[in-house]
Amino acid sequence: MSVETNAKIHWIAACAPNDIDEEDVMRFDHEGASYAVYRIADGYYASDGWCTHEQAHLADGFVVNREIECPLHQGRFDIPSGKAMSAPVCVHLKTYPVRVENGEVLLGLPVQEAS
Repeated sequence: MSVETNAKIHWIAACAPNDIDEEDVMRFDHEGASYAVYRIADGYYASDGWCTHEQAHLADGFVVNREIECPLHQGRFDIPSGKAMSAPVCVHLKTYPVRVENGEVLLGLPVQEAS
């Protein structure tokens, strides 16, 4: 797994591009946090993995028309922006930058400041 760090973001290899079918989502866990990595027609995206309404992992949900549907109560979020789109979800998802380089889908995570 490659890691590249710049001033505010470090890039972590989450998977290979072909690990996710178009219109699908997969779970990626890293350093105690869980993320959802999506592939839709216009590219790859990532967000926090847990629904903001209840403890359901979005990787168990369904990708429908650029939205992820939570598997528990069917609330939907816009994949590119993380915006809550339908009840019962009302708190937006945190999203993360994604890029594809050298045969890897890289997730941009904030650098943790040392305490």
